[in-house]
Amino acid sequence: MDGVQVSEIFRSIQGESTWAGLPCAFVRLTGCNLRCSYCDTRYAYEGGEEMTVDAVVERCAAFGVPLVEVTGGEPLIQPGCVPLVKALLERGWTVQVETNGSVWAGDLPAEAVKVLDFKCPGSGMTDRNDWRNIEALTDRDEVKFVIGDRADYEWSRDVVARYGLPARCRQVLFSAVFGKIEPRRIVEWILEDGLNVRFQLQLHKYIWPPDQRGV
Repeated sequence: MDGVQVSEIFRSIQGESTWAGLPCAFVRLTGCNLRCSYCDTRYAYEGGEEMTVDAVVERCAAFGVPLVEVTGGEPLIQPGCVPLVKALLERGWTVQVETNGSVWAGDLPAEAVKVLDFKCPGSGMTDRNDWRNIEALTDRDEVKFVIGDRADYEWSRDVVARYGLPARCRQVLFSAVFGKIEPRRIVEWILEDGLNVRFQLQLHKYIWPPDQRGV
């Protein structure tokens, strides 16, 4: 297909990463190769609209914001994802690509910001992590762990140590599974262990109803 299958395109604030709070254009591509236990975008597994890369870029341009995130689902399972990212970068925008860590991300342009969301045990998808993606990290990229309990935290802590994060990337992010664990618990564990990671909340789920789409 000469283009991409798009679940939705919208403008909101960036709810996560070191860009949290900034206005952002979101391009959510259809389809995912994983089925995480806590997934909050199951509606993006299928359906959507077939669009050319140029049409997607023009929709983003209409929002008038310099930050764009390409997400899913899992955007990298679509062949058109990399050409789309390249086209967005050509506009001079900061482009983030949120990927679940199970698909090789090394073919993305170096100028793109990869946000690798490696899957903790509580997701049920840990065995699908592609650890080769560690080698593709640059000092622009971020690695995220979504934590639902103490076992997830300890697993994430050990991965950070084993692979020498965050020295390999811009930032390591620890996030809470919304509604499953009290965020304070993760913060306490981070402080107890003296980890050099950034704790984050999904801001959009506190500003709007947590199941609201298009935000």
